[in-house]
Order: sequence, then C-alpha cells, then structure tokens
Amino acid sequence: MKAIRLVGYTFGGLSAVYAGYYTVLYLTRWEWQRALISAALLLIVEVFLATVLLLTRFSRLEERLEQSDARIEDVRKRLEQTRAPAPNRFNWLSSVNRTELNGAQRTFVFVPVLMVAGAALSGLALVIQKVAGATARPGAERRLAGRLAALAAPPVAGSTARLEAQPAVPPARTGRKVIAVVTAVAALAMVPVLWTALADATQTRAEKAPASASTTMVFRVETRGDESAQAVQLAAQDLWETCRRSTAAENGNATLNHMRDGVYAGVVRPALPPHDVMRLRGCIEDASTNRTSAVVVGEGQAEYRG
Repeated sequence: MKAIRLVGYTFGGLSAVYAGYYTVLYLTRWEWQRALISAALLLIVEVFLATVLLLTRFSRLEERLEQSDARIEDVRKRLEQTRAPAPNRFNWLSSVNRTELNGAQRTFVFVPVLMVAGAALSGLALVIQKVAGATARPGAERRLAGRLAALAAPPVAGSTARLEAQPAVPPARTGRKVIAVVTAVAALAMVPVLWTALADATQTRAEKAPASASTTMVFRVETRGDESAQAVQLAAQDLWETCRRSTAAENGNATLNHMRDGVYAGVVRPALPPHDVMRLRGCIEDASTNRTSAVVVGEGQAEYRG
C-alpha cells in the first residue's frame, strides 16, 4: 500500500512539475492555446494529488477507528475475566444433591399458604434478573471499556521490545526540521523571482524600433480535412491577419507572400522589435485557427541600404 502511494505521489509530482514548466514556457512564448492546455493539465494533476492525499487520510482514520474498537474490545474482555461469578440469589430454589449432605439433616420449611405465591414471585424475579443481566451488562461493559481504553498501554507496532524499554518521548528529528525550514525559505524566495521573470516575459511594453527596413517571418501551414490549395491559402491568410495584430508595435504595412506549397512569408514594414517578433512567432505556431497548424521555419530582418 505504501509503495502504491509512493508511486502515485511520484507520478503526480513529476506530472505537476512537467505541466507547470510548459505552462510557464508557453506563456513566455506567447502561445496562449498551448498554455491553457498545460494549465488545465496542471489543475487535473493537482486534483489527482489532492484526491490521493484525502484517500490516504481517510484510510489512516479508518485504521485508527479499527484499532480503537479493537482496544475497547480487548479491555472489555479483560473486564469479563476479572469479574467475579454472579452469586445465586435464590439458593433455596436450587436443587440439592443428597450425596453432598454427608448424612447431615436439612429441613425445608415452606409456609403452605405462601408456597405457591413465593415460588411464582421468585421465578418472576429470576426471569427479570436474567433479562436485565443479558441486556444491560454488555452495553455497560462496552461503555466502561471505551472509557478505560485511553488508559490501556498502546500497542508497539513492529517492535519486540517491552513497553517499559520504549522511550516515553520520541527523539527529536532536528535534521528533518532544518531541511523543511530551508526548503520553505528557498521556495518563498523563488516565488518573487519567478513572478518577476514571468511578468517581464509576458507584459506588453513599447520598445525601441530596430534600424531595419522590415521583418520577415517564413512559416509552413498545414490543414486537416480539406487540404486543397485554396483551403491552405485561406487558412494562412486568416492566421496571418490574426497574428499580425498581436504585436504592440504598429504594423499597418504587413503583407503575406506565397512561396511554395504550404510555405508563406509574412513581411512587416518597418521592422518589429525583438519582443514583438517573439509574440508574432508564438501566435503563428500556436495556430488558434480551426483544423490548422503552422510551424515557423525561418525569420529575419532586412537592413537598410544607403
């Protein structure tokens, strides 16, 4: 059981790290569709880990309840062993073995008028006593055992040593506490650093325009289903018109040229800053158009010629 939980925690932890890494990576590349998919996968893994943790806690709680019931039952059995046998409250009604008298004379005196009434009342009292003892004793003893279970010696699992040889207070695990504190401090210190890096990579900001005439983005477009030249052309045009508006810089002069089968070259004049080039490339490779995928095969900038 422990091995299964360890495998589940390991698999879930690695999957969460993997999904979180690619979520951040796609965000920095401005590939929003892929980032959403990775973030959804990260949420699924987190729910899986939370479910495994809750099931583990419930299993431990059930084990504790079973151990508590077992200890109560053990205490109740001990109470039964230490209980004195119930005395016979109606000795005069019990049968007598004549051989046990050893010649002694025993006189049985009954009042003739009260004989029948006394026997009836005694029998009724005996029935009431038996019913009361059969119904009240187990519940009372179980409640008493439940109260005394807290005073019983706890079982020592996985150890053959006597209870007296066990330490009253477990040894302090200083090394684990130090490692936990250092890990928590390091994680808290990394949060603002990662947050600043992610915000810097994904924010929209004005940049200085480069000293180039234009920026060229060469990409290949593929469609699923309808693979005709007209369908590919429409998909490429739709993708280019969508992605060229994702840049912060003005790009009113942006043309799309068909080079060969499925390969197109988008030209933006004037040239885009590096951050906008990254945003344009990420948008093209993200390919949010239905049943369309695109891959950037090259990019460059044309220098001014004096």
